[in-house]
Amino acid sequence: MKLVDTGYIVFAHGSSVESANEAVRAVAREFAHAGGYRAVIAAFLEGGKPDLSAAVGELATHGVSRAVVLPYFLTLGLHLQRDLPRLVAEARRANPGIDIDVAPPLDGHPAMIEALLDRSRKSAVKPVR
Repeated sequence: MKLVDTGYIVFAHGSSVESANEAVRAVAREFAHAGGYRAVIAAFLEGGKPDLSAAVGELATHGVSRAVVLPYFLTLGLHLQRDLPRLVAEARRANPGIDIDVAPPLDGHPAMIEALLDRSRKSAVKPVR
């Protein structure tokens, strides 16, 4: 009996600046908490660990049969068009017992407008001197 059927991978570009990678891991933790998900991990294209295949393998140790890759990218650029399909194919070969699905990038999601509005409102407030 599986403990968790579906796991989630917050997939980001990655950075040589470890604090940037840790910020993505924090988003993954907050996502897990907010969604009530028990199997969530951050993974990176480059510059951070784990990579996508290792993240799928980690989810497999939790008994998942399906992994959903959530691209933490704003647009469907070159990395998502070229690199991600190749990495998903590699992860499928390395983890044949796991179904892997990929969600769309953040571009076009209505919350993006709300986030921009929030940032613009906060930048419009000038400190009193």
